[in-house]
Amino acid sequence: MTAPEAPRLIDVHAHFVTESYVRQARAAGHELPDGMPGWPAWSPDAHLDLMDRCGIGTAMLSLSSPGVHFGDDAAAGRLAREVNEESAQVVREHPGRFGLFASLPLPDVDGALDEIAYAFDTLGADGVVLETNTHGVYLGDARLEPVFAELARRDAVVFLHPTSPVCWQQSALGRPRPMVEFVFDTARTVTDLLFAGTLERHPDLKVVVPHCGGALPVLADRVNGFMKLFMPDDQGAPDALAQLRRLHYDLAGTPFPRQVPALLSLVDPDRLLYGSDYCWTPPAAAEAHVASVDAAPIPDAASASASASASGEGVTWRSLTTANAQRLLPRLAR
Repeated sequence: MTAPEAPRLIDVHAHFVTESYVRQARAAGHELPDGMPGWPAWSPDAHLDLMDRCGIGTAMLSLSSPGVHFGDDAAAGRLAREVNEESAQVVREHPGRFGLFASLPLPDVDGALDEIAYAFDTLGADGVVLETNTHGVYLGDARLEPVFAELARRDAVVFLHPTSPVCWQQSALGRPRPMVEFVFDTARTVTDLLFAGTLERHPDLKVVVPHCGGALPVLADRVNGFMKLFMPDDQGAPDALAQLRRLHYDLAGTPFPRQVPALLSLVDPDRLLYGSDYCWTPPAAAEAHVASVDAAPIPDAASASASASASGEGVTWRSLTTANAQRLLPRLAR
């Protein structure tokens, strides 16, 4: 009997760049983006070649840091429209292989609302990508509430992506910001959403937190304690842990051997998704990453979860994260 084919992964944390985008980012001062040595190259063909080598069926395309807003609202709106249209064209040209998390020109709220409508109603986007902050405006900022209300109304997937904090000149100590600053900026913006009440007001918002939650798994109890101490509790103290358990988390970065066990002390296995971080992660590193995921033992809790296949086959990280992604993005299950 032929062994069943391993499930093809759904990559929720995959990036693209275009020549025009890189040119405009460089003109805005991002010659060495976030302290990295340079910009990656990307093409649909190269991405598909990597996906086929790694057994990835579908990759959700999103723009990484530094996003589209370089200081001018109108220019940010034009750039968001440009990259969204270009990535939507890639999705159309390769049916089933790519999806789109659209960029928004935050912190321009009116521009973001216009782009949400266009991205979903015209381009057929699968969700949006939000940087953890834009020029120091974090996602719990009250000015952004209309954006989250509209995303919640649309039952949208909201993929968070870290970027450099405004204090990086002092805090990064001259080192690439993705190493440490990104994981703390992820924790900072999710904590801001918790304290602002955004996640409580919109409990069904489908938020994907990158890189195994960044620093959140080890900070969650501390954040929860401070919320109970300092937030009004007229209706009962807010429970940060319960809110964090409703979110989804991707495995991009360095999930094994330490980050995933820490994350699973906070959330159930049905909240975990696969992410490669390609094209910012080079091809060889992306292949090594997926090999580490395939080699990692599956936790006992996952084997008993509802993600187990109906055929009774053993659960793997591939089958688990793919089933989770198909529930989050039902289009991919068809």
